[in-house]
Amino acid sequence: MAKYIAQIIVLGAQVVGKAFTRALRQEMAASKEAARRAGGGQQGARAVAADLSSGMTLHEAQQILNVSEIERQVVDKQFEHLFAVNEKANGGSFYLQSKVVRAKERLYDELKNKPEPKTKSADSPP
Repeated sequence: MAKYIAQIIVLGAQVVGKAFTRALRQEMAASKEAARRAGGGQQGARAVAADLSSGMTLHEAQQILNVSEIERQVVDKQFEHLFAVNEKANGGSFYLQSKVVRAKERLYDELKNKPEPKTKSADSPP
């Protein structure tokens, strides 16, 4: 009897191990594909990391806040409006408010990683 129980445990462990290995390989392939779609290299890895940390993609954040261009003033204006509209006291939804907050955070991450445009300073020669 103990022999059969031991065989069942070993077979179960093998099945779980194989399933875990397969899932891990699929996740690694999906991560590589996401990085490739995000631009590849360092930029793609940074975009994927930002997506994972905020829980949403850049495109999804833009859709939530209804912005086509990522500028701090536009993002702030849309955020304030949508956050106020979804206030719990006004019959709004805490879930939607949290999505609006996460979208703002994701767009701010993108602004932080975006290189500053080079402008001529007053001290530089024309």
